[in-house]
Amino acid sequence: MSESPTNPHAANLLARIEGRTARVGIIGLGYVGLPLALALCRAGFPVLGFDIDQRRVALLNRGESGIRHIASDALQEALAENRFEATADFARLGEADAVLICVPTPLTRQREPDLAFVERASRQIAEALRPGQLVVLESTTWPGTTLEVVKPILERGGERSGETFFLAFSPEREDPGNPDYGTRDIPKIVGGDGAHALQLAVALYGAAMASTVPVSSPSVAEAVKLTENIFRSVNIALVNELKVVYDAMGIDVWDVIAAAATKPFGFMPFQPGPGLGGHCIPIDPFYLAWKAREFEVPTRFIELAGEINTAMPRHVVDRLAEALDRRFRRGLNGAHVLVLGVAYKRNVEDTRESASFRLIEILEDRGARTSYHDPHVPEIGPTREHVQLAGRRSVDLTPEALAGFDAVLVATDHDDVDYALVAQHMRLGLDTRNAFAKRGLDLARVVKA
Repeated sequence: MSESPTNPHAANLLARIEGRTARVGIIGLGYVGLPLALALCRAGFPVLGFDIDQRRVALLNRGESGIRHIASDALQEALAENRFEATADFARLGEADAVLICVPTPLTRQREPDLAFVERASRQIAEALRPGQLVVLESTTWPGTTLEVVKPILERGGERSGETFFLAFSPEREDPGNPDYGTRDIPKIVGGDGAHALQLAVALYGAAMASTVPVSSPSVAEAVKLTENIFRSVNIALVNELKVVYDAMGIDVWDVIAAAATKPFGFMPFQPGPGLGGHCIPIDPFYLAWKAREFEVPTRFIELAGEINTAMPRHVVDRLAEALDRRFRRGLNGAHVLVLGVAYKRNVEDTRESASFRLIEILEDRGARTSYHDPHVPEIGPTREHVQLAGRRSVDLTPEALAGFDAVLVATDHDDVDYALVAQHMRLGLDTRNAFAKRGLDLARVVKA
């Protein structure tokens, strides 16, 4: 048992958390919120999930996760035990003892932070806020957001953080589709606005996660998440740049990385690709770069990495144009290209910030016709940046279909694609993921990019 806090509101909430009677509200039931909800349900907490999408709410209440790597049986078990309910009625936020915010934090078209979803969630909580509640922001954002944006909104009604309610930041660290590390296995970073908030948040997450890592403030916790993803962005940019350099020298960058990775210290392998995708790495570095400008501090490494990674789709298309010219004495204009994979990473259906969408746009701007095949994305849904792609459907992979394309561009290397079939029947392959070589297939018609 934890030492009882001196604040009566905190003491009462801590007792409810330790007794597993505290009701947890989660705003946003997607790739972050749903696995978190299920982890808390498994730990014995009743969970009330909030989402603005009525169809998603109905789907979840029927026991269907709607997300490939999240098993529906865990959701059905939580429903059967009356531990989970989804709702679109945000007036019910007052029913929760702890409210966790798991909403998107995208960028604007000007590559600046867009906190509209966080601010809206904060206002919805503020309207129902009552003494004794814990509020935790999980959405990735710039250092200072919890205290400078969320806290003032919550305090507008007269409640005070650290006195009548408690505020913390705990960054989501999800890796969708990772078979080795699920929500419960990943250590949970926690930073609280004061000692009581930290104690409560650690107690809540500690009941459901394998371990917690308390830090000194919400801003430190916010900076931890950005640092993790900026580290990845910079290193991916490095291998992407090396790919271009080594390709000019006739050297296979994947062979280089595989050999370098045999060193037991001082090297960590990162893999090149057609550009960045997902909800974190293409976005998070810009959050810190934007905030750093307030302090007149340059972020040259971060911005250079962003430039390199953002330029990769155009480099890939240039390589395809060269390959078509060399093989068939034709350019991209009028060529029919199959993009293999539109999810942002292998073996998931998540298309957020997918580099494949940018590849398709560039190809079509240069006169090519495009189709796509993705076993996990039967139809492209609405997106903020690529509205013209919504509604397009995945084509079947057949020998006849493959023979009808001038080139196949491997953008995402899903495991459940028949690469042997593709290699046998395609006219030309442009491989950005080393997919054919990893499977020991004939590379006579494959160009790496």
